[in-house]
Amino acid sequence: MNEKCCCECHKTKERSEEEYRKLLNRLSRIEGQIRGIKGMVEKNAYCTDILIQVSAVNAALNAFNRELLAEHIKTCVASDIRSGKDETVDELVMTLQKLMK
Repeated sequence: MNEKCCCECHKTKERSEEEYRKLLNRLSRIEGQIRGIKGMVEKNAYCTDILIQVSAVNAALNAFNRELLAEHIKTCVASDIRSGKDETVDELVMTLQKLMK
Protein backbone atom coordinates (compact mmCIF):
# COMPACT_ATOMS: atom_id res chain seq x y z
CA MET A 1 0.00 0.00 0.00
CA ASN A 2 1.05 3.56 -0.54
CA GLU A 3 1.94 5.31 2.74
CA LYS A 4 0.27 8.69 3.03
CA CYS A 5 0.62 11.08 5.87
CA CYS A 6 -2.45 11.40 8.04
CA CYS A 7 -2.06 15.17 7.83
CA GLU A 8 -2.89 15.13 4.10
CA CYS A 9 -6.09 14.17 2.33
CA HIS A 10 -8.43 15.43 5.04
CA LYS A 11 -6.64 13.74 7.92
CA THR A 12 -6.68 10.18 6.62
CA LYS A 13 -3.87 7.69 6.25
CA GLU A 14 -3.41 4.59 4.16
CA ARG A 15 -1.77 2.00 6.35
CA SER A 16 0.36 -0.90 5.24
CA GLU A 17 -1.35 -4.30 5.32
CA GLU A 18 0.84 -5.29 8.27
CA GLU A 19 0.03 -2.16 10.30
CA TYR A 20 -3.67 -2.45 9.48
CA ARG A 21 -3.75 -6.13 10.48
CA LYS A 22 -1.81 -5.56 13.72
CA LEU A 23 -4.06 -2.70 14.83
CA LEU A 24 -7.28 -4.56 14.03
CA ASN A 25 -6.04 -7.72 15.77
CA ARG A 26 -5.25 -5.71 18.90
CA LEU A 27 -8.67 -4.05 18.81
CA SER A 28 -10.39 -7.41 18.34
CA ARG A 29 -8.62 -8.80 21.42
CA ILE A 30 -9.62 -5.71 23.42
CA GLU A 31 -13.21 -6.08 22.20
CA GLY A 32 -13.17 -9.68 23.42
CA GLN A 33 -11.86 -8.58 26.80
CA ILE A 34 -14.68 -6.03 27.08
CA ARG A 35 -17.27 -8.70 26.24
CA GLY A 36 -15.68 -10.87 28.93
CA ILE A 37 -16.06 -8.10 31.49
CA LYS A 38 -19.68 -7.60 30.48
CA GLY A 39 -20.24 -11.31 30.99
CA MET A 40 -18.63 -11.11 34.41
CA VAL A 41 -20.99 -8.31 35.43
CA GLU A 42 -23.98 -10.24 34.07
CA LYS A 43 -22.90 -13.28 36.12
CA ASN A 44 -22.41 -11.18 39.26
CA ALA A 45 -18.68 -11.85 39.44
CA TYR A 46 -16.77 -10.58 42.45
CA CYS A 47 -15.80 -6.89 42.17
CA THR A 48 -12.07 -7.48 42.55
CA ASP A 49 -12.07 -10.01 39.71
CA ILE A 50 -13.82 -7.52 37.43
CA LEU A 51 -11.45 -4.72 38.44
CA ILE A 52 -8.44 -6.87 37.54
CA GLN A 53 -9.90 -7.51 34.09
CA VAL A 54 -10.63 -3.79 33.63
CA SER A 55 -7.00 -3.10 34.51
CA ALA A 56 -5.92 -5.59 31.82
CA VAL A 57 -8.11 -3.80 29.26
CA ASN A 58 -6.60 -0.45 30.24
CA ALA A 59 -3.12 -1.90 29.73
CA ALA A 60 -4.15 -3.28 26.33
CA LEU A 61 -5.56 0.10 25.26
CA ASN A 62 -2.37 1.81 26.41
CA ALA A 63 -0.31 -0.64 24.34
CA PHE A 64 -2.55 0.10 21.33
CA ASN A 65 -2.03 3.85 21.85
CA ARG A 66 1.74 3.43 22.10
CA GLU A 67 1.89 1.45 18.88
CA LEU A 68 -0.34 3.88 16.98
CA LEU A 69 1.49 6.92 18.34
CA ALA A 70 4.90 5.50 17.42
CA GLU A 71 3.74 4.84 13.86
CA HIS A 72 2.22 8.33 13.66
CA ILE A 73 5.48 9.95 14.74
CA LYS A 74 7.59 7.80 12.39
CA THR A 75 5.41 8.53 9.35
CA CYS A 76 3.12 11.54 9.55
CA VAL A 77 5.02 13.76 11.96
CA ALA A 78 8.45 13.05 10.44
CA SER A 79 7.13 13.64 6.92
CA ASP A 80 5.44 16.91 7.86
CA ILE A 81 8.54 18.22 9.65
CA ARG A 82 10.67 17.40 6.60
CA SER A 83 8.11 19.31 4.50
CA GLY A 84 8.33 22.35 6.78
CA LYS A 85 4.88 21.88 8.37
CA ASP A 86 5.92 22.85 11.87
CA GLU A 87 2.29 23.08 13.05
CA THR A 88 2.33 19.28 13.17
CA VAL A 89 4.59 19.50 16.23
CA ASP A 90 1.94 21.61 17.98
CA GLU A 91 -0.69 19.03 17.05
CA LEU A 92 1.51 16.26 18.44
CA VAL A 93 2.05 18.16 21.70
CA MET A 94 -1.71 18.66 22.10
CA THR A 95 -2.31 14.97 21.41
CA LEU A 96 0.28 13.93 24.00
CA GLN A 97 -1.29 16.27 26.56
CA LYS A 98 -4.69 14.65 25.97
CA LEU A 99 -3.21 11.16 26.26
CA MET A 100 -1.53 12.01 29.58
CA LYS A 101 -4.64 13.23 31.37
